[in-house]
Parts: sequence; C-alpha cells; structure tokens
Amino acid sequence: MSSAPNVRHARPEDLPRITELAAEHAAYEQAPPPAPDLAHRLEVLLFTTPAPRLRCLVAELPDGEVVGYATCAPALSTWEGREYLHMDCLFLSSDSRGSGLGALLMDAVTAEARDLGLIEVQWQTPAWNEGAIRFYDRLGADSTAKLRYSLTVPS
Repeated sequence: MSSAPNVRHARPEDLPRITELAAEHAAYEQAPPPAPDLAHRLEVLLFTTPAPRLRCLVAELPDGEVVGYATCAPALSTWEGREYLHMDCLFLSSDSRGSGLGALLMDAVTAEARDLGLIEVQWQTPAWNEGAIRFYDRLGADSTAKLRYSLTVPS
C-alpha cells in the first residue's frame, strides 16, 4: 500500500465504485442519473480487446479508496485535421477536492494524450462550475464559450 494518493488506470473491479462516482457526478451537475447498466456499458468500452474505446483513470487514497475518475478518448478535429484527446469527465468526491488529486488526474490525462501521440486535450465544464473553471485556469488551459447540444436519435 502506498503512503501517497495515486492515479492509475481503472481495473474491472473498480467498476462498481466508478459507477457510484458517476452517479454523484450526474447529481452534482444536476443531470439525469446514469443508465442502470452503466457498469456493464463501461466494462465493454474500457476492457474490450484489441483496443478499448474509452480510457478511465482513477484517483485513489493511500488506503486504496477510489475517490475520483477521469475518462477520455481520442476524437477528431475537422478544423485542425487531426486527432486530440477528449476528456469526457473529471470528477472527485466532494471531500477530495482541493487535495491535489485533480492535478494528478489531469497529469495522467495529458500523459495518455502523449502516449497516443496526441498534442492536445479538450474538455467542457458547465459555465456555473466556478471551482472547476478556477482549477482549469490555474492549469493554464484556454477556454472557448460554446453551447453543448445533444439530439436523441429516433429508433
């Protein structure tokens, strides 16, 4: 057991905790709860071979408790004509914020980009999430004001 917090790739046995954290994340962002079968869906995306479609990093305390996660996947930019790493989620439980784990997660996400040969990470955060905005600004990230849309595809 380590004496310092750690960030590592998620393992299948982390899925129940990641699912709990995803539900906390959705509640925090006042969004609908995740799908009831989220653990299974994530298992398919994270642990299928030969190449997983999603990457998940978890932040754990020295006692092994997982208190946060970041997920990311390569995406394409038409305007740049290249791939970048899209960070879909970064979330820490409320009592773990301000502990330095967010910076460790971001370091791990940028390392994922580097390992994939990508030179940029992009993400979104709600305009009302002032704590996250201050954190990302301290990292030196640039922001662009846009609205995010979603459209359900009719069956």
